[in-house]
Amino acid sequence: MKLPADLQRVLDTATTAKADAKGAGRAVGLLDLTSLNDDDTDQTVEALCKRAVTPAGKVAAVCVWPRFVKTARKALKGSGVKIATVVNFPSGEADAATVAAETRAAIKDGAQEIDVVLPYRAFIDGARTQPMNVIRACREACGTDVTMKVILESGCFPDPELLAWAARDSIAAGADFLKTSTGKVQPAATLEAAALLLHVIHESGKPVGFKAAGGIRDADGAAAFLALATAIQGKGWAKPETFRFGASALLDSLLAAAGHGGGGKDGKGDGKDGKSEGKGDGKGGGAVAQPAAAGY
Repeated sequence: MKLPADLQRVLDTATTAKADAKGAGRAVGLLDLTSLNDDDTDQTVEALCKRAVTPAGKVAAVCVWPRFVKTARKALKGSGVKIATVVNFPSGEADAATVAAETRAAIKDGAQEIDVVLPYRAFIDGARTQPMNVIRACREACGTDVTMKVILESGCFPDPELLAWAARDSIAAGADFLKTSTGKVQPAATLEAAALLLHVIHESGKPVGFKAAGGIRDADGAAAFLALATAIQGKGWAKPETFRFGASALLDSLLAAAGHGGGGKDGKGDGKDGKSEGKGDGKGGGAVAQPAAAGY
C-alpha cells in the first residue's frame, strides 16, 4: 500500500516512536478500557472497573456490552470514569429503528458514550442512504450530551477511497469520533488506516476525534499512534476529548512503561483480558487512501 510521500514520511517517523514514562502515563488517560467477550459476566465487568483507576490516573472510559452498563455504573460511581457501550455490534447489520432503540436503552441505563458500528458491508456493497440513516438515528438518540463513536471496520474496506468516503459521510452524519475497528475482524487498528482517518478528520475542519481499537497491546505501539496523531493534527490535539485507544491488555504495558508495574488500584494486573477487543498484530493490511498533500 502506497501513501503520498508526505504522509509516508509521517508514518515512517511514527513507527520509530518509543514509549517513555511521561507518554505512557498520558496514554493511560486516553484509554477506553474494554471487555467485549462473549463470556463476560457481572464479575468480569466489576473486575475491569477496579482496574480503571490506576497509579498513573484514571482511564478515559470503560467500554462493556449494553447488558453490563448498569453494573459498570455502580462500580464506577464517583470515579470520574465514563461509561461506554456498543450498539449494532459487531456485525453492523441492524436497522435504524433497532439501533435507535438500543442506543436509548443504553443511555437510560447510564451509558455516556456510544460506539456504533457503521453498516460497513452495506456501504462496501454500494448502499449509501441506509448506512447513514443508521448513523443519523444513533446520533438523534444520543442527543447532544452523549458521545457517538462510529466504528468503520477499516480492515474490511477493499478500496481505500471507499473508506475515506465512509469516514467523510460518518462525520457529516454527526460522528464525534471515527473508530477503526470492532476488534473482532482482522486487520484491526493499523497505522495506515489511522493515517487515512486522521487525514479525513484534519481535512474536515470539524472537532471530530479518533479512536484506534483492536490489536494495540504494548506501550510502544500506542506511542506510534500518538506520534502519528500529533504529526497530522498538531501538538496537544490528542486528549481524551479527541483521541482514544480501545484496548484492555494495553493497560498493563502502559503502567509498566510509566513506572507503575501492572494495572489496577493496587498496581497488579491479571493479564487475562488480552482478547477483549479481538486478536490482531496491528501491522499493515488496513485500507489506505491517497489523500492530497496536507503539508504535515
